[in-house]
Amino acid sequence: MNIKRIYWISIFGLIGLDAITKTLTETIIGYGHSVTVIPDFFWLTILHNTGAAWSLLSGQRWVFLGIALVALCVMLVFLLKTTDQQKLYRWALVFLIAGTFGNFMDRLSLGYVRDFLSFNTFGYMFPVFNVADISLNIGVGLLILEAILEERSTHGKL
Repeated sequence: MNIKRIYWISIFGLIGLDAITKTLTETIIGYGHSVTVIPDFFWLTILHNTGAAWSLLSGQRWVFLGIALVALCVMLVFLLKTTDQQKLYRWALVFLIAGTFGNFMDRLSLGYVRDFLSFNTFGYMFPVFNVADISLNIGVGLLILEAILEERSTHGKL
């Protein structure tokens, strides 16, 4: 299989997984409802978020769409310019592109992002999120790891 093909398949697979999980949970559970998966720890809770993380800047749909569109274009250019030696960086871009596109499509078509994963961690109710958000976090984590590894290879151990 062509090395570049796996990245495109992964991007479309993650976007598809995000869309399917959002649609299934909203269809089966319904907006505003919640289903306990693990008592006192994990729920499927369907919410509509018109803001960013933690509902910041709620109602700024066009701002988020514009930022996402620019970010997608920049990330796609970066992905196309990567070399075979930049595997970790490529994977970071794969996850960032998929996550950005998943939430972009919700905002574009619905005017909000569908969130459904709800966790209580050590008494803190973490904000409800979705698969696209997970992809974004993995992408950022991989970028940080890439920066650390690059720093170590360039300047020795930290």
